[in-house]
Amino acid sequence: MSTLGELLLFILDLAWVIVLAHVIMSWLIVFEVLNARQRFIGQLWTALDNLLEPAYSRIRSFLPRTGAVDLSPIVLLVAIYFLRILIRNNLMY
Repeated sequence: MSTLGELLLFILDLAWVIVLAHVIMSWLIVFEVLNARQRFIGQLWTALDNLLEPAYSRIRSFLPRTGAVDLSPIVLLVAIYFLRILIRNNLMY
């Protein structure tokens, strides 16, 4: 069981990094540090957005509208952290 648990923890770590990369990249694009019209940046942004949008849209369906602030990445990061705690605690026993 520990191998399966370690694999799940690795997948959750990878998801954590992908969400953080998406959030940081969105800030850099908004503050014009990165140019989304550059080919590589545009492709990376599209790939991350297509990967995370299904999860974000499910979270947005039950969150209240907050205007320009999108809270779905924060909720997703908290959910990933919560799942990591559950898996790690179950691996100890």
